[in-house]
Amino acid sequence: MVDTQVRPSDVTKFPIIDAMLEIPREAYVPDALREAAYVGENLTLPGGRTMLDPRTLAKLLDALNIQPDHVVLDLGCGLGYSTALAARLAEFVVGVEDDEATADEAQAILSAHDVDNAAVMSGPLAEGAAKSGPYDTIMIQGAVEQVPAAITDQLREGGHIGAIFAEGALGVVRIGHRVEGQINWRFCFNAGAPILEDFKATRAFAL
Repeated sequence: MVDTQVRPSDVTKFPIIDAMLEIPREAYVPDALREAAYVGENLTLPGGRTMLDPRTLAKLLDALNIQPDHVVLDLGCGLGYSTALAARLAEFVVGVEDDEATADEAQAILSAHDVDNAAVMSGPLAEGAAKSGPYDTIMIQGAVEQVPAAITDQLREGGHIGAIFAEGALGVVRIGHRVEGQINWRFCFNAGAPILEDFKATRAFAL
């Protein structure tokens, strides 16, 4: 996976490469998907959650440039793979899942693999986890049409947020940088994922 999908995508930072080599991706998917864990495409997890393909996740982590003293918010973390990767890079990671059973399972997997600097909680993704913030980094595991202020308000001044913005049949990964209370977004790379329900744009009613 690393040699065929990650390194060829210009992800060369040693901490990311090391994390992806050491953390067993197959441990964070249901048993029925273990043989498909390393394929170069998104995996659909129970409840409609998505595990981003290795290339996209690696490039997102690379662009966010997580540092050892960072606190990270991981929204839509599924069974915890992205949370485990971020935990190898950061001081602490808070994962959020809207399904309590999924959150509990993710926490159990992380604990079983001795990831002791991460916690997964249940709640609406669009509300984040303000009590544990503010965060140096926020990442969203799925596509968005909009990112509500309730999420960006949890980002520390100078912090970064990464998300896949759905644009028609395509998706664009953008990294936002909080400067003087405002989020300045920049294009990073193209990638696709299903839109997370909590991050769909509100449709205006028209006759």
